Amino acid sequence: MTTPPDAEPLWPYALELYSRPGAEPLLLELQDAHGQCVPLLLWSLWIAASGRRIDAGEAAAGAELARAWEDAAVTPLRHLRRDLKSSAKTQGVKARVRSGVKALELEAERMLLQMLEEASPAHTAASGDRLEGLHLAVRAWGVQAPAALLQRLAALAA
Repeated sequence: MTTPPDAEPLWPYALELYSRPGAEPLLLELQDAHGQCVPLLLWSLWIAASGRRIDAGEAAAGAELARAWEDAAVTPLRHLRRDLKSSAKTQGVKARVRSGVKALELEAERMLLQMLEEASPAHTAASGDRLEGLHLAVRAWGVQAPAALLQRLAALAA
């Protein structure tokens, strides 16, 4: 499926949402402290914002796609970037390598969002609920997340 003609593409939506006050630390807490996949969460919010909804099966398919790409590309790059940061002084060449790895990690996340967008359900007359979509995505991902954090994220996306 593709993006409805009147909907904003997922990548610009994700960048705009991520830049909202409070969104970045909230998303990073969901990722780092609660094992969530940020692109999957952003996708579920975008689905609702674009006037669509996902069901449990579509959320599971999105989570499966996201897990495969996270395991293959995003997570190894994230670990490498963090290892470069935490090792002895990051200066000169090491800092440039870390910067390049960070750019690759962001590109891998952008590619995941593109894959999720391309696999999104068709536009229907029934509009989705942001919080419901987040809960479906979290359940499909298979790792619990605090309801209060998901509520805050849904509110930020409003």
